[in-house]
This record gives sequence, structure tokens and C-alpha cells, in this order.
Amino acid sequence: MTQAPTPTADTVRRLVRSLLKEGGDGTGGPDVRPVTEDREHTWWVGSRHVLRLAPDREASVRRRRELRLRELVRPQVPVAVPTSVAHGDWAPGLAYTLDTRVPGGTADEHDVSAVGEADLAGLLSGLRTVPARQAEALGVPRTAPRSLEALRRMAVHAAERLAAADEFDAARLHQLTPPGAAQLTAQPGSAVLTHHGLTGAHVLVSADGRVRGILDWTAASVGDPAEDIAGLAVAVGSPPAVRAATLAGYGARPCLRGLWLARCDTVIRLTDRLEGRTTGSLPLLRTQLRRAWEPILLERVTDLQENEPEP
Repeated sequence: MTQAPTPTADTVRRLVRSLLKEGGDGTGGPDVRPVTEDREHTWWVGSRHVLRLAPDREASVRRRRELRLRELVRPQVPVAVPTSVAHGDWAPGLAYTLDTRVPGGTADEHDVSAVGEADLAGLLSGLRTVPARQAEALGVPRTAPRSLEALRRMAVHAAERLAAADEFDAARLHQLTPPGAAQLTAQPGSAVLTHHGLTGAHVLVSADGRVRGILDWTAASVGDPAEDIAGLAVAVGSPPAVRAATLAGYGARPCLRGLWLARCDTVIRLTDRLEGRTTGSLPLLRTQLRRAWEPILLERVTDLQENEPEP
């Protein structure tokens, strides 16, 4: 497979000049800089745009699909979805999108207010209204629900290693028993369009706690709505995530399922990072673990009906 080129500031600057018609003499143009040091394929362009360069052909497929998906989602949700001002290929077969920058900081920088929770509820309820067939017609994949019991077993082993490193109280995972995991199996026919990649970096929050936008729709799928509840638990904390999901009309089962997906995931991710299998910010992973394990009022729900109706 051909090695993809590494984008440089000059590469980005030449592309941006051709798109924005700035610096026509070849010497000027807007300031460009990587969003972070470890993300060489995402660049700020001045103060108003962000350039995202696909690093490979698979990512290019997702970027091109995202352009169509954002137009389908935009009318259904109350928060901003990025708008593309230009798109094409930055290298043979490798896509780019130049998007307008959505204002706001990330959920890692600002807490979500009560009104912001209503914004998140609007996001979740809006995604439920998008016809799954239309999303799939755009190429959005359908994904099967994960096995919470299999995830629980992995998390139990990971928690023991975290406990040995004095990072976590492994007994906390005893709250989720095998019968409890079985009760929280995803219900048939519950699949909806999900963002499936909600993180603190993808949830934009203003200083007053309002949710202003949702970034990066490349991982979207038709599947388990608990995955987005789990993503919000990691991004903004379990209590705001569950309150938002409840406002969106989700019952106890998907809320608790999302909570435990998030809790197991964060235990496993921190263990993988500490043991050198993955990279990433340790402080951020510890923060995500703390958010996911914040207590909620539904903690002690133990008797869910097999066909619990949704409000």
C-alpha cells in the first residue's frame, strides 16, 4: 500500500490559498497550525475555519459520507453541525473538508449547565427522528449492540489491575452482576442513528454551559442508542448524560446500559494506557473514568420488565 504523504504547513497553506483565494501572490494567506501536536491531519485555518485531511482511503470514505450525513442531521438537531465550505482531494484518493469553525470550547474545558442538558436532550431526540433507512442509503453502517456481559468480564479483570496500581477500587464493579448485565441487554428494534463518537473534544460548550455544536460525524452508525448515552457520560459526566437521555424520552434500561458501557470502557481504556497498549493523555483518561463513575439516581434499579415501554 502506498504510504500517504505527511501534510506540512506549506502543503496546507497552498491548499487553503487555492480554496479561499487569499494570498494570490503566493506569499500570504491565513495562518495555519495543527489543532494539536499529535493530530497532524487537522489544522486551524485562521480564526474561522478548520481543515481536516483524511490520512488514508478508508478515512476518505467516511469524510465524504459525513458531508451528506451532516445535511441529513442538521434540520433535526438543535445544536450546530459543522458546515463545509469546500471539499475535494488533498492528495490522490485522499479527501479533505474545509469547514466553518463552530464557536465554543470543548466539554473538557466547560461544564454543561441545566440548559445545556436540554440541548443534549434535543440532540438525542433529534437523532431518533432521522429515518434509519435514509442514513443507511448514504452509506452509514448498521452496527450490532455490544455484549455488556462480555464487556463486564473484561472490565473486571482490568479493574483488578487498576486496583493493584492504586488507581481504582475494583469492588465498585461488583454493582454490575451477570444478571444485571443480562437485564440491560439492548432491546430488539431499538436501533437509531447514533453519532457513535461523542467525546469531550466533540461536544462544544460555551462559557455559560450551553451546548453549541457537535463535531466529527465520521463514526456515525445505525445502532444502539446507549452508545451515545455512554459517550455523553464520558464527555460531560454521568448525571448530566442520564438527565439528558431521560429528557429525550429514554427509559431506565438504555440509560443504565449507557452508564455501564461508559464505566466498563473507561476502566479498560485506562488499564490499556497504563500497561502501554495504547497512547493518550493519562490525566484525560483519569478524568473520563471519574465522570463515568459519578453516581446517578437510577443506580439501584434492579427489576426491569422484559419489554419496558419507552415514554
